[in-house]
Amino acid sequence: MILFVNALSALDVSIWCPQRGLIGASYHIDVELEGALGEDGMLFDFGDVKPWIKSRIDSTVDHTLLVPMKAHDITVSECNEGLRLQTRHPWPMELRAPRQAYTLLPWQQITPERLGDYLSAELSRRPPAQVEKIRITLREESHEAGGYTYSHGLRRHKGNCQRIAHGHRSRLAIWHNGQRSEALESQWSQRLEDIYLIDHADLIDADNDIYHVGYESAQGRFSIRLPQDRAEILPTPTTVEQIANWMAREIASLHGGSVRVQAFEGIDKGAVATAHGTRTLT
Repeated sequence: MILFVNALSALDVSIWCPQRGLIGASYHIDVELEGALGEDGMLFDFGDVKPWIKSRIDSTVDHTLLVPMKAHDITVSECNEGLRLQTRHPWPMELRAPRQAYTLLPWQQITPERLGDYLSAELSRRPPAQVEKIRITLREESHEAGGYTYSHGLRRHKGNCQRIAHGHRSRLAIWHNGQRSEALESQWSQRLEDIYLIDHADLIDADNDIYHVGYESAQGRFSIRLPQDRAEILPTPTTVEQIANWMAREIASLHGGSVRVQAFEGIDKGAVATAHGTRTLT
């Protein structure tokens, strides 16, 4: 017998991609559990499925940086913070963070299919009673209109969002003077594609076209160095509320009129912000 639960939860991570560099990713988690029925005629109580699966994924890969250890020009070594990651291709980055901020995988490239197989094998090691096999499928959300991919860290967050390189793949909707604007959505989707978002308060240095960002939080010390053209600096923490505010104000300043921004943080959650500006013509 097979029990299935589609979109049981969502997975939010950052990935080091050999072609694109640091990218944010979000996936629906679809689950199949295979085994024999119990005396109650059930394989596994639906009410128990979600917390059991979610707790195990949350404590492993979720909100970590996934690193393909066999990719070109990647070096991982020990450091005072925990682990130091250095990359050179497609662009240089240095990340220092506690070990739990990483998921190191012995592959050349990370794909949702391979990651789903990895999670299936990990969860099947100690399945619940009566369950013989667990299959995880990771599925990206369809972005028919605008979408953006970003990585960040939230120093003040109480949970795993404080990890300096976790990310999201998110939908984006923008209205200008009451009308949905595909042009603005496309423009901002391109601007924020695979971007790293920095809270100005966490910026340590900006020199030689490199940003150095760092902070200490409850989980330990974190720092990242990356090219300035791969990042955007916000005047606030990079929560989804402030990302929406920042975009709305920037758009209103550039184009005038009323602006409404719906910014998602991964799948099915986010914030809405509005702003009004008067464009000065010169």
